Amino acid sequence: MLFIGKKSTIRSFRESDADSIARYANNRKIWLNLRDAFPHPYTVQDGSDFIEMVSTRKIETTFAISIGDAAVGSIGFGLHSDVERKTAEIGYWLGEPFWNRGIMTEVLRTITEYAFDTHQLTRIFALPFEWNHPSMRVLEKTGYTLEGRMKKSAIKDNKIIDQMLYAKTR
Repeated sequence: MLFIGKKSTIRSFRESDADSIARYANNRKIWLNLRDAFPHPYTVQDGSDFIEMVSTRKIETTFAISIGDAAVGSIGFGLHSDVERKTAEIGYWLGEPFWNRGIMTEVLRTITEYAFDTHQLTRIFALPFEWNHPSMRVLEKTGYTLEGRMKKSAIKDNKIIDQMLYAKTR
């Protein structure tokens, strides 16, 4: 899998990405905006374990965001099943040195289209935490619509918080 954009490349993860992923993922600001399955601190072993997990899935739905040859973030979507089988949840993160450059907007736009086309989806959604305004802006720039606020629906950093429901449909 490979998409080459103007600002970044979206590609499959490689075993050699563990060091780079750990370098950028080991950041409390990133951890605060992701699910608790994303460890903090984030070690090279965590990176290796993550790469092994996503590389062995039957269907590739998680990708490295790279600048040059370095993996500096990740984007992926979880395909749903049963009555939601045409739906996926999308999530992403990007190393702090690369924030505010339009990279995530380019990446999200590309992977959203890929997910719709490849998996014949009708809906993709994201659930940023109430304080993650930069992610909300990225979602809005790529055509996702705010559908609502899910009050007190998550616990992060020992706080009960709201999640914002954004979705894009086709």
